[in-house]
Amino acid sequence: MTDTQAHDEAHGNGLGARLNWLRAAVLGANDGVVSTAGLVVGVAGATGDRGALLTAGLAGLLAGSMSMAAGEYVSVSTQRDSERAALATEKRELAETPEAELVELTGLLESKGLSREVAREAALQLTERDALRAHAEVELGIDPDELTNPWHAAGASFLAFTVGALLPLLAIVLPPASLRLLVTVLSVLAALALTGWWSARLGDAAPWRAVLRNMGGGAVAMAVTYAAGELLGAVGV
Repeated sequence: MTDTQAHDEAHGNGLGARLNWLRAAVLGANDGVVSTAGLVVGVAGATGDRGALLTAGLAGLLAGSMSMAAGEYVSVSTQRDSERAALATEKRELAETPEAELVELTGLLESKGLSREVAREAALQLTERDALRAHAEVELGIDPDELTNPWHAAGASFLAFTVGALLPLLAIVLPPASLRLLVTVLSVLAALALTGWWSARLGDAAPWRAVLRNMGGGAVAMAVTYAAGELLGAVGV
């Protein structure tokens, strides 16, 4: 019984982690779509030169993806440092006050619905098997063998943003000049509808609300930047 509970909890934690990574990837791609679309549509409002659009789009893609990767690396590195510090503290407490830690683990298991006797027996067995792992998973919600990896997080953010940014970039430079804006707006809105739907599904929320919010935000961003580009183009900036 205890082994099954431990396995279920570990499985649940792993599933939650995978869902968080997938949600982050969807949101990263969404950021790539919106920010790059706003940039290239704004430039398109000022000039129809394909070279200028390509340069602006590539610059936005690289700047955005690197910024996302750097931010994610710093954030996850801080999280990893916190996890290591928490494990070190737990390891010290287990060495200095093992009985108190056993009582603490028993209380944690009891709070999950086990009777006092069963919780005590489960705590004893888990402690004998691997005390640090037991406290890490039950008390801290950390798998000691699968700490967050900042390089993985940075790479995933870079890739997700890049994939999202490629859509508006290609949409603005590949079609004929007369169709660029229309193709870009329609393709971006379609992509935002998809990412909005996915993010809502992953969060068990109502998809249509997320889709409308996502599309509305993207449409406003493109309208504002296009108007700004037209204004700057008109005054010759």
